[in-house]
Amino acid sequence: MLIVITALGLSLAACSSDDNDDIIIEHAYGTTEIPADPERIATVNWSNEEVPLALGVVPVGMAKANFDGSDLLPWTQEKLEELGATGDKAPVLFDETEGVDFEAVADTEPDVILAAYSGLTEEDYDRLSEIAPTVPFPKGQIAWGTTWRESIEIGSKAMGMEDEGNALLADLEQQIEERSAEYPDIRDKKTMFLTYVDPDDLSQVAFYSTHDARSQFLTDLGMGTPDAIREWSEENDEFVGVLSAEQSDDFDDVDIIVTYGDEETLEALQNDPVFGQIPAVRDGAVVLLSADEPLGVAANPTPLAIPYILDDYLKALDEAAAKVE
Repeated sequence: MLIVITALGLSLAACSSDDNDDIIIEHAYGTTEIPADPERIATVNWSNEEVPLALGVVPVGMAKANFDGSDLLPWTQEKLEELGATGDKAPVLFDETEGVDFEAVADTEPDVILAAYSGLTEEDYDRLSEIAPTVPFPKGQIAWGTTWRESIEIGSKAMGMEDEGNALLADLEQQIEERSAEYPDIRDKKTMFLTYVDPDDLSQVAFYSTHDARSQFLTDLGMGTPDAIREWSEENDEFVGVLSAEQSDDFDDVDIIVTYGDEETLEALQNDPVFGQIPAVRDGAVVLLSADEPLGVAANPTPLAIPYILDDYLKALDEAAAKVE
């Protein structure tokens, strides 16, 4: 495979040395040099296997999903079947219940380890780097803050498949643009993505900031950001923000809320004297997600999940938008 190497933003660089076409990537913990044409790709932490799979490459090992009694997410299972990677040809699944399984990763003898979307500590990175060249989250980015676009750009470059990665990006962008255009009523609706709501303690408003992939995906779909969330995010680099519920007046421009929960969650919010004053709560313009269902998982977008749930997510948001008064 010919390695095409160009300069990229996102704190990511690749170049050729005098003697080879090794790939050089800058990241949060320094620089990683990857031998040209890596063949054995291992991934650790959530969703990093999706970049090679989307590009038609089956990892030698990847993290278990632990989703609804299954070790694989449905879109991952579907792609592995499409690529014929089942049975003896299936990747090794790393159990990361207690953190990265370094021994299991080493046993797969990888040429490169992808972890662009991750919370790897520097110690984790150093230990993995003793096994194979490792690519953690990018320089200037917070842990678990890597966007799905960055994941594709970084992962595809690390594999020597930059052109294929760009094509994948363009395809996903086109799908998002075309499908979103079919739901004009959601456009510019200011939407807040609450974290898990505890009906027994509504003293605080906890939300995903603009640094988080969930909020960014709503922006991808053409939706707006409430002023309070935008302002908080400009002053903080965390992906979760918390404000006192007594500041609910700050959320008087929230048209739609997305959160994890069920009808009891919505009822608790509407019955609360403070939360109930937020326009989206008052109108019932709330999208309720289950963490045990594909849409709830894929609200945090990844390369394979986006096309899998895009229509369902847009329909749910459109139903909420119809309730906005």
